[in-house]
Amino acid sequence: MNAFTQEINSCLEVLEKGGLIVYPTDTVWGIGCDATNKEAVEKVYRLKQRPDSKALICLVGNDAMLERIVEKIPETAWDIMDLANKPTTIVYDKPKGVAPNLIAEDNTLAIRVASDKFCRYLINAFKKPIVSTSANIAGEPTPSNFSKITLPILKGVDYVVNLQRDTGDAVSSSIIKLSNDGTVKVIRE
Repeated sequence: MNAFTQEINSCLEVLEKGGLIVYPTDTVWGIGCDATNKEAVEKVYRLKQRPDSKALICLVGNDAMLERIVEKIPETAWDIMDLANKPTTIVYDKPKGVAPNLIAEDNTLAIRVASDKFCRYLINAFKKPIVSTSANIAGEPTPSNFSKITLPILKGVDYVVNLQRDTGDAVSSSIIKLSNDGTVKVIRE
């Protein structure tokens, strides 16, 4: 079994038990868990020392999974995903099938279709969306690479992926809010 497959299997084992992982994404290193497991999502908020009123991002592995967890995807979303020149997270109205504590107070959820090979394989093998939030304590700088993740985060999760650790500095995704009424708002460029 190659290292890539071993890492996927190790992550799957942890995710299926409601545990937390630190893993490489198409943007910065993230803390991840089963996005449908309320207790797992709660562990992420506790680890980040962040109030659960500040919603987390959710990653899906493909368009079909996105369609399963959002009531209605505005046409504009497909255009944005096709035209984006960097990873772009879209905030959708009326998410469904995810942990209730993952959904923001205004009944929205930030979701990105992962473009990173490791993320896509992991999410598609897990068959459920995965939480992705930067691997840092709330209020601390977002770590731009693996070496900048602090010990409390690394010790606070059940598994740390041992791939892609020596990549250069990464940047966070763009975030765009698309309301079902047609409103488009750029939250983070």
